[in-house]
Order: sequence, then structure tokens, then C-alpha cells
Amino acid sequence: MAITDWPTAERPREKLIELGAEALSDAELIAIFLRVGVVGKSAVDLARDLLTQFGSLNGIFAATEPELSQVHGIGASKYAQLQAIFEMSRRALNEQLQQRDVFNSPQQVRDLLVLKLGGLAREVFLVLFLDTQNHLIATEEMFSGTLTQTSVYPREVLKRVLHHNAASVIFAHNHPSGIAQQSSADELLTKQLKQALALIDVR
Repeated sequence: MAITDWPTAERPREKLIELGAEALSDAELIAIFLRVGVVGKSAVDLARDLLTQFGSLNGIFAATEPELSQVHGIGASKYAQLQAIFEMSRRALNEQLQQRDVFNSPQQVRDLLVLKLGGLAREVFLVLFLDTQNHLIATEEMFSGTLTQTSVYPREVLKRVLHHNAASVIFAHNHPSGIAQQSSADELLTKQLKQALALIDVR
């Protein structure tokens, strides 16, 4: 059944206008973007196929054009539109985060890290440089590697810390493999970086 044949209150677009976007499921939000389905499937059905195939909204946004095109009804045009939506969302969130004068909570740090690292297919080492009042001076992607390892050089990190005259730093890196547990290599690297930063009185 086409969405236009559904009761008005159940149609995603009308539901959004009436109740707000937060009232919609992921599939309903995607359906509004898709606008139409394919023969035998509504836009909501097609959206559910995407979520099943890629696991989540982040999975959909991280998918390549060939991967998305494997889903019937999705092609290069929809891929380009999805990437545009994702980038606009990233930029809007980045504007909000940059407007915050100071990091007051771990959640604010987490928001920024999700923005910077979410959906990346490669492993990245990110550094946030802060001043004495925890204002964000800069965010830099310093090293990147394969899906399994990243080469991080403490000396290069120290150079950037001194360049920004940072009083403290936050290190983060993603695990595209999906294994979020800290490895022994992660622990060793953290120890080495802390020791190096202590020499220049940076937290």
C-alpha cells in the first residue's frame, strides 16, 4: 500500500508536521527523504530495508555509493543526497559546538568526538587542544591508518601542543572494526603521551 493511502495521522510527513521530527522512527525519517518507494514497497518499507542492510543511520551514511546501490530503488542520486544531508548535519552540529565557550561536561566532548569520528572507515587519532579555561583552541586529525592500526608519534603531538600553546589536550581515536575495548597498545600509547606532556606541564 502506498503511503498516500495510509490514514493521514500515520503518514510520516504529516506526522512530523503535527508532532515534530522527534516523534518519528528512523525509518519514517528516511522515508520522508526518499519521498517514494518502489513497486511493491512503500518509502517506509524501503527505509526499513536500508536500516536492515546497514544496521543504523550511521551505517547508511557511511556506506559507499556501490553499497547503497545494492538496495533496489537507491542509486547515485540518492547517495549524493544522503551525503549532502549528512554533511549539513555535521556542519550544523559543528557550529553549535564551536559556539560553546567551554567544555563543561564529558557529554560535550563526546558530542564533538561523535561529530568528528562517527562513520569513518579508517582509524584516526584525534587531538583536541584546550586553553587553561577549557576553551577549545583547535581540533586536529593528526594521524590515520588502516582498519587495524594507527602510527602515533608523541614528538609530533608535542609540536602541535606547543604551536597552539595548549594547557591541556584530549586524545581520541576510533575503532572502525567495531571493537571498542581499549587494547594494550592503546594503554601503552596513553602512558607514553602522558609522560611526554608532563615534561612541558600539559595535562
